[in-house]
Amino acid sequence: MNDIAVNVNGKTRALAGTPAHTTALDWLRDTGLSGSKEGCAEGECGACAMLLATPTPDGGTAWTPVNACLVPVYALNGQEIVTSEGLGSPDNLHPVQEKLAEAGGSQCGYCTPGFACSMAGEYYRSERTPAETTPDEGGTGHDDGIPGHDAEHGPNGFDLHALSGNLCRCTGYRPIRDAAYALSSPESDDPLHQRLHEPAPEPVPTDAVVDGRRFVRPATLTEALQLLQDEPDALVVAGSTDWGVEVNIRGSRAPFVVAIEQLEELRTLTVSDDVIEIGAALPLSEVETRLDGAVPLLAQLFPQFASRLIRNRGTFGGNLGTGSPIGDTPPALLALGASVVLVSTSGEREVALSEYFTGYRQSVREPGELIRAVRIPRPLAKVTAFHKISKRRFDDISSVAIAFALDIEDGIVTSARIGLGGVAATPLRAYAAEAALIGQPWNVATVRAAAEQMRAEATPMSDHRASADYRSLMLNTALLKLYSTTVIESKEVSA
Repeated sequence: MNDIAVNVNGKTRALAGTPAHTTALDWLRDTGLSGSKEGCAEGECGACAMLLATPTPDGGTAWTPVNACLVPVYALNGQEIVTSEGLGSPDNLHPVQEKLAEAGGSQCGYCTPGFACSMAGEYYRSERTPAETTPDEGGTGHDDGIPGHDAEHGPNGFDLHALSGNLCRCTGYRPIRDAAYALSSPESDDPLHQRLHEPAPEPVPTDAVVDGRRFVRPATLTEALQLLQDEPDALVVAGSTDWGVEVNIRGSRAPFVVAIEQLEELRTLTVSDDVIEIGAALPLSEVETRLDGAVPLLAQLFPQFASRLIRNRGTFGGNLGTGSPIGDTPPALLALGASVVLVSTSGEREVALSEYFTGYRQSVREPGELIRAVRIPRPLAKVTAFHKISKRRFDDISSVAIAFALDIEDGIVTSARIGLGGVAATPLRAYAAEAALIGQPWNVATVRAAAEQMRAEATPMSDHRASADYRSLMLNTALLKLYSTTVIESKEVSA
């Protein structure tokens, strides 16, 4: 226990004696670092954001913003973090803090530490380069009226999506955006910039027991599987984005937690001619970066999945493991014909995702089993789309999620897979709608008939996000929306 510690702002701080359910945010504030704030306690506001040193493929380090309110503090054992206090001080402001002040980017200041940390993560992103074009010359987004940049990237290459998940109630986003666009490149003697060229901390095995509750980070997958065989009721966490909500909002206090997010065997990504295999514990942000658009359907999904802060921790394994019917990744993976690789001390087995879910938050996964990877068969369908219906465009939970993967040859639908979320007790395949499409001409009559089949397959319920009737209507119109999109794209190609 005495060796359990975390590097915070360049100094080692011991974790010994901290209750096993403690979040990084609560621990930071208890130790006097009150810059990080609790706004929502469920990863939606970003006021608690901190920077975590994570490894890069070239052996260096990236400063990755994450929600401190969701991360178990024991998951930081041996790791390195920077809070808003570590960026700068009133007498020596960090460039991000300086620009926020100059632009009037803070009023009450409650959200400012989180914005500063998220902004600093993008400030130090190695791929950030000044833009070479203006909107009139073909910028990357829609012109927002500001000379020299577009709606997504500033003239300094700053990606505004880096701030997604950081909410402000009083300042307004314009001055915060102006501060981001005013940043130059880091100075060569900036210690946080220099840190990028050194390796990130290695994962440290952890076994902490406080007041009868235990938090374990096994060193290997083999060790993890043995633990789960011996303790099948143990709670498994990876990105902990669900764990944090259970702890903060519902008061959950699991007696035994096993953290697997740093196991190398679960962080792989391989692409072959026949299959793409994605490790269950690889953060979604890393999956997005490493795939680099190779799976267009997932490329559409990622920007709509929660926020960058959540995607920096959230995983495919976690999204599937919770079995939630409103998770965003299951519909997309169902449309892709994906399967899950389950592993235990007895070995591995592969299960089609369409056969994985058995009931509300239930699956075929047996006690002692882990999701090791997700497999996506190739070749991929040529026509894909992900439709997310929610109250907010970004950083929200789906009311309905629909994923399409179709092949259309000479005007005939030759294959179709449709994944649905938010319209039944489990994510599901729209088999009847698929059957109504395959072998039929891709026209309005076929689409309308298949849309009615898809609507009939669902058993939606009413809740605070949407009524059952609304969800049914969205199912009925989604396929028509896809059809109209393909017609427009076809006309553009012909022109």
